[in-house]
Amino acid sequence: MYDILQLNDMLVPELKELGDKLGLGNVKKLSKQELIYKILDQQAVLSKNTVAEESVAADEPKKRGKKPTPPLVAKIVQPAEQPELALVVPEPVETDKQEAKRERSRIIKAPDKVGFTPKVQSKPELKPEAVPVEVKEVIAPKKEEITENPRPPRFDPRNRNPKHTHQNQPTSNQPPVSQNTSPVQPVQNGPSGEYRRPVPNYHEIKQEEPRFIPDLDGVIESEGILELMVDGYGFLRSSDYNYLSSPDDIYVSPSQIKLFGLKTGDTVQGSIRPPKEGEKYFALLKVSSINGLDPLKLKERVPFEYLTPLFPDEKFKLTTHSLGKDYGNRMIDLFTPIGKGQRGLIVAQPKTGKTFLLKDIANAIAYNHPECYLIILLIDERPEEVTDMRRSVNAEVIASTFDEPAENHVRVAGIVLEKAKRLVESGHDVVVLLDSITRLARAYNTVAPTSGRVLSGGVEANALHKPKKFFGAARNIEDGGSLTILATALIETGSKMDEVIFEEFKGTGNMELQLDRSLANKRMYPAIDITKSSTRREELLLPESILPKLFILRNHLADMKPDEAMEFIKKHMMGTTSNDEFIVSMNS
Repeated sequence: MYDILQLNDMLVPELKELGDKLGLGNVKKLSKQELIYKILDQQAVLSKNTVAEESVAADEPKKRGKKPTPPLVAKIVQPAEQPELALVVPEPVETDKQEAKRERSRIIKAPDKVGFTPKVQSKPELKPEAVPVEVKEVIAPKKEEITENPRPPRFDPRNRNPKHTHQNQPTSNQPPVSQNTSPVQPVQNGPSGEYRRPVPNYHEIKQEEPRFIPDLDGVIESEGILELMVDGYGFLRSSDYNYLSSPDDIYVSPSQIKLFGLKTGDTVQGSIRPPKEGEKYFALLKVSSINGLDPLKLKERVPFEYLTPLFPDEKFKLTTHSLGKDYGNRMIDLFTPIGKGQRGLIVAQPKTGKTFLLKDIANAIAYNHPECYLIILLIDERPEEVTDMRRSVNAEVIASTFDEPAENHVRVAGIVLEKAKRLVESGHDVVVLLDSITRLARAYNTVAPTSGRVLSGGVEANALHKPKKFFGAARNIEDGGSLTILATALIETGSKMDEVIFEEFKGTGNMELQLDRSLANKRMYPAIDITKSSTRREELLLPESILPKLFILRNHLADMKPDEAMEFIKKHMMGTTSNDEFIVSMNS
């Protein structure tokens, strides 16, 4: 048997070899200290089994003509009536070498009766009694007992014969030794012998220190846009990260999605809990509202595709200045009125002021119609324009700048469209201002798989289907909400692709606002080409008293050039504070 000091002096390969002989199993990944503690524990277990076997063997009746070989080491006898230990003191012999050889040969002959031999410092030798019986006669009955009660292998450090190193021992009725308790075992440090407990395994005794973990479940409430995954679960995306993957994502389980009938684009608000150990995301605990309404009211909602679309019949009021100084909004309000559910296209050349015009329209809608949910979607724009739009408009601004990949443009636009549809299904009025649909179509053309059919300008045959689906979602819903989309389209950029894209969207809108580059070059803002701008079914938006006079005014402006028409209208509007006053002044 080895103590902890002797094991510490041994090398790691020697310890691993010793552990394999003791039957520890896989010891390759253990450190030196862990291996030492494992060996000490295994020695303690094997020593306990040896003592129990020897006590049982002492109580058995002796067979005639067969005298067992006495043990070569000190025994611990623990009878029920005499608890004290009996130690057999060995007698010294003539020479060490001769007796060592003789002792090895005797151990080999009777391995079943030999216990563990502790390492002796002064090397005292034991004088065994003579064995009158042959080895074969002693071993034969033992093999029958081995087949009935097998025991785990036992290691003897002094036995060098590999054939007799691991022998099965008869079973004992002693209870199994637990890992936390260490049995008493003999350790002979001197000639007289000394008994002590082995070193305990501190790796098993050491317990993890308790930590204070506060319960924060349901304390925090959050909101996000749901994006469903292919596997059935989903995440609530944050608008701070433009609905892309972020650390603020909240996990939504498939059971919650099925319970409330959630779809991609639903605005979900509820209580959340922090991630547990091994988790990465926050988790949704309870749903408070969906799209601003009670979750129970949305279980029977009609899908967006089955809602009945109508022409816009309720006009947006775009004038905000009390003195009527916002001439651009007044011209749009008079010549190209915008209603709830309008599908408008702002056709503009580069540097004609379309972004400023879009900003004025957004501020007017946010000021006069707070019941509408306003979303500004900027695709492939400059970062400074995104910052300016966020600071100057009271609306939700979602952007994917030109330095981001086309996949982000497509993904952001898709989530914004789904969000707008879910709000319309819930009965809300939604306004989406897109800048620009030409660049969005370019992004869809970039990510579209190759079909083999390419239109002029390098446009894939199926690339424009999804941009058309985005723009075509604008509609006024019967007995419900409305989705208004105003998108800018670029022309005369020198790109054949832009011309093809504009031709595809030219007849899809029911409102078209044309901007003229010649007016912008003369620094005449807003650079609106009044004669080419109009709204379909404008009689549903304007009062009947204004329509006849507006018809006369259009006939008067038809023969004028764009700059002449703009100067004429702007001159007469400067003297009035509203469009109604301007129409009345036409009589004079």
